[in-house]
Amino acid sequence: MKPALFQSSIRSLPLIGRGKVRDLYAVGPSHLLIVTTDRLSAFDVVMQDPIPGKGQVLHAMSLFWFDYLQAIVPNHLTAIDPESVVAADEREQVRDRAVVALRLNPLPVEAVARGYLIGSGWKDYQRDQAICAVPLPPGLQLASKLPASIFTPAAKALPGEHDENISFEQVQTMIGTELALAMRDVTIKLYETAAQYAAGCGLLIADTKFEFGLDDDGTMRLMDEVLTPDSSRYWPADQWREGISPPSFDKQYLRDWLESVETWNKTAPAPALPAAVVSQTAARYQEALQRLRPNHPLITASR
Repeated sequence: MKPALFQSSIRSLPLIGRGKVRDLYAVGPSHLLIVTTDRLSAFDVVMQDPIPGKGQVLHAMSLFWFDYLQAIVPNHLTAIDPESVVAADEREQVRDRAVVALRLNPLPVEAVARGYLIGSGWKDYQRDQAICAVPLPPGLQLASKLPASIFTPAAKALPGEHDENISFEQVQTMIGTELALAMRDVTIKLYETAAQYAAGCGLLIADTKFEFGLDDDGTMRLMDEVLTPDSSRYWPADQWREGISPPSFDKQYLRDWLESVETWNKTAPAPALPAAVVSQTAARYQEALQRLRPNHPLITASR
């Protein structure tokens, strides 16, 4: 496995900014170089220790899903090779972890689809018997399968703050009714198409979030990452039971460990991660890719 990349250092392109996981660089006025690092955040705090291979797994999964779902909605990807836009000595930083994408006008809504009752949705249901003003039947339990997939949007928060669940009517106010309807319909179709594929791999996708942006022609495009363990809750189908939170192929192992660190108040800086936590977290990301794409080069190379 390649050494972990905590932060890219591309000098041949202007740096636009760094998110929790991705570094963005300008490629002319209309394109972006997006580098997926091995950084990991939890409780809105970036850990000091990277997870080796995580960025490559996220990159591989996003590329697969962008391709698999492109008949439903266009996306931000281009055919430009990331290695062609950086200096020769910077190519290793972008290999197998970067894309050159269209520069879009991001819509200020996290498009969340849910098929199971978990996370913030479970908390909302316990309080309101609804999620984002979508009413649900009584008697549902933790991790219950919902009668139908639902669209539960969230307003994007400022860095360091939590996204806020909002109603569909609020989305209409924010971006207009026509665009809101298109986002809702596309989100549900993307989720259900992906969930059907994942089910054939022995996985349940409990929920996921998508991000969309508008191109220069006003076309809505799928952007950012798609159906990765960072943006989705994957469960092994054979371990799903109502009433319990199933194990997931994401950073839940890390969250559980952090919850046990009594001296940490969930603000930066994060505590140093033990080697076992790093390796166990990396293994969960790897297993998610292995189940979906067992013959992917990243998986075959690790065997």
